[in-house]
Amino acid sequence: MNHEDHHGMKMDNEELSIEEIEIKSWKKKLVWAWIFAIPIAFLMFSERLFSIELFNEMTMTAIILVLAFPVIFLTGWSTIRGGLRGFISFYFGMDSLIALGTIVAYITGFLTLFDIVQDYSGVAAMIMAIFITGKYIESKARGRASKEIRKLLELGAKKATILRNDKEIEVDIIEVKVGDIIIVKPGGKIPVDGIVFKGQSSVDESMVTGESMPSEKNMKDTVIGATINQDGILYVKATKVGKDTFLAHIIKLVEEAQGTKVPIQKLADKITSVFVPIILVLTVLVFINWFAFTQDLSRSLGVAISVLVIACPCALGLATPIALMVGSGIGAKNGILIRKGEAIQTMKEVKIVVFDKTGTITKGKPEVTDIYSINVKESYLLEIAGSLEKLSEHPLSRAIVAKADLKKYRSVSNFKILRGRGLQGKIGNKQIIIGNRTLMKENKIDVRKYEFTIVNYESEGKTTMIVSENRKIIGIIAVADALKEDSLEAISKLKQSGYKTVMITGDNETTAKAIAKQVRIDLVIANVLPEDKAKKVEELQREGMVAFIGDGINDAPALKQSNVGIAMGTGTDIAIEAGDIVLAKGSLIGVVQAINLSKKTFRKIKQNLFWAFAYNVVAIPLAVSGLLHPIIAEIAMALSSITVVTNANLLRRSRID
Repeated sequence: MNHEDHHGMKMDNEELSIEEIEIKSWKKKLVWAWIFAIPIAFLMFSERLFSIELFNEMTMTAIILVLAFPVIFLTGWSTIRGGLRGFISFYFGMDSLIALGTIVAYITGFLTLFDIVQDYSGVAAMIMAIFITGKYIESKARGRASKEIRKLLELGAKKATILRNDKEIEVDIIEVKVGDIIIVKPGGKIPVDGIVFKGQSSVDESMVTGESMPSEKNMKDTVIGATINQDGILYVKATKVGKDTFLAHIIKLVEEAQGTKVPIQKLADKITSVFVPIILVLTVLVFINWFAFTQDLSRSLGVAISVLVIACPCALGLATPIALMVGSGIGAKNGILIRKGEAIQTMKEVKIVVFDKTGTITKGKPEVTDIYSINVKESYLLEIAGSLEKLSEHPLSRAIVAKADLKKYRSVSNFKILRGRGLQGKIGNKQIIIGNRTLMKENKIDVRKYEFTIVNYESEGKTTMIVSENRKIIGIIAVADALKEDSLEAISKLKQSGYKTVMITGDNETTAKAIAKQVRIDLVIANVLPEDKAKKVEELQREGMVAFIGDGINDAPALKQSNVGIAMGTGTDIAIEAGDIVLAKGSLIGVVQAINLSKKTFRKIKQNLFWAFAYNVVAIPLAVSGLLHPIIAEIAMALSSITVVTNANLLRRSRID
């Protein structure tokens, strides 16, 4: 897909990706190839295996030639063209053998009509049909195209409400100019990057920063386009529009990372590039030798075709995609979606596993972690706090309300949100204040007695809320982005397997180290700006291959930069689209399973390649010596393909946890 496609946003009927078009194309070829190949197989085997003669030899050859033509020269045209091009450029691939083998075998059909040689035209059609089947499976296994750029473009706001001549007017996003005052209501998307001109609110920036705690915004604070305003009206002065915005910058980073990530060459291709020219030379030598010694053109051609047919790497063509397909199926059952086949080969080289923190190691939403009640019952503390916090929409408030889980809330009067500090209100005749140290100080409430407890919670990366009743502290509630249940287990397993574990986060050092300590991660890189994550991954790549696990928009460039990008399925669409592997369940045990699955699938690919060649190693000498009839060669070739498919299916018995 070209650059214009991304930014021009084509109409729906043009939105099929390159890979999706390729899958459709091979599927169409596959259906048509077998429509003609099945009758050919029936005709050939009814005569050769069961000695049933449906037609005389001349008619039979003519029918097979007619049926084989569309298989080879219509459905197989791209293969024939690519294979013959190899003879011009001297770069021979799998297509070269297929093209030469099928064309020579097909031509024998015409020569048979003049009784010069035996007819192998039916064999040619079968070779092509099997090859197309392999190609279709391969295109399916490679997965659908990345739509991440389009997903990113969709994230931006489409409209903006701006102030013009003291009037509120709605305009398209492209009409917003630098300096315009934009009004963003609660729940609305901030359309462009800007500075708060008037108003106060908390803004959910998790889709950009990955940070679950909303960011408090006051006058002169900067805001980022595509983030969501939560609970106050903001007047934002536009500072960056169009291609200068943060979102546009991230789009550019993803595009660049995409462009630099070269897909790993398949092992089969490396072997084929040497194997094919050797077979071509061998075929010519065999033909010359046989003709020189026997003067029998039919026999010499038959032996040469046998060599070409038995060497036709159909099993080789199936070896990788069939194992990938089985591996992908097992992965899907376990919530591991393999989007890029290359990841399976790259995974075995990975030395460093890098995690984003929020939403990856942690749940990505605040939860109450500790309750410290002073001279009151814990249930009373939660009842008081829950009743007050119920009136606020702040995520920290939601965490306390969820923890309190009250059937009935106390009625609150004189309720007030004190932005960035906490809230206050009256329950009966009692004055309740909940908030941070600053709020306690403002109300001259002494917290020194509990300083040790507060500092202790904060050193663990938790946000503390002090609860006071009539100016007396009755408790402290600590809230944090809690660890996912299996993060420690998953990271321990990775360390046992010898991987270096790293955590990258935009969080401060204290919070980052507190989380890292809990999951026993090797290295922490904190205070990382969203756009710098990919750079940090690049630095780590100097030490070895890197797998990166993330879930936010800000992780997309890093997922692309890494050798294997693993996206959490519970994350943003863009992260999912940027990943080579997606963990649908959003559980880190999936990382361990994905690595094990990749290694086992790659082992199957290697075994398949061994079997694909084992047939050739045994059968080519037999073909060269003239002991292998092309029909036997064809059956052996089909058997090698069946062996490969069967071996790949044995993967289903493997355990990946």
